Amino acid sequence: MGTWDIGPFDNDTAADFAGDLDEAALEEREAMIRGVLKRAAGPADLLGIYDGERAVGAAALVVAQHPGGDRACSNYGPSEPLPELPADLRMLAVGALDQVVSNRSELAELWAEVANWSKWRQDITRLRAILDPPIPPQEEALFEI
Repeated sequence: MGTWDIGPFDNDTAADFAGDLDEAALEEREAMIRGVLKRAAGPADLLGIYDGERAVGAAALVVAQHPGGDRACSNYGPSEPLPELPADLRMLAVGALDQVVSNRSELAELWAEVANWSKWRQDITRLRAILDPPIPPQEEALFEI
């Protein structure tokens, strides 16, 4: 695994995906991101390492355009502008991130073997929470029963 840090583009596979996005025509970039997310979120017996790494990068790009999101791309992320990504990619990205950390993910299995595992998992959880924030518990009922 050519990985140097926990960031979404801090590995060879995601950095290469960013390069592919930069080389693609602007109108092709959304479809590339969608394809990566669909592949990771879809039903499969096993999510491979490379599909998982690309999915984390693609999800980070969706997060970067979401209100409350941050510029999640390091120096290794895309340098060319992305089109406005459609809102439906948010839930697709959530599904992809869920698969990335599932017990069917080779990427999660590899990260579980290294010291930075909890930091990596927290970063994935943070990305997911931006896309699909948890509903805070209600302290008071709106109506009496």
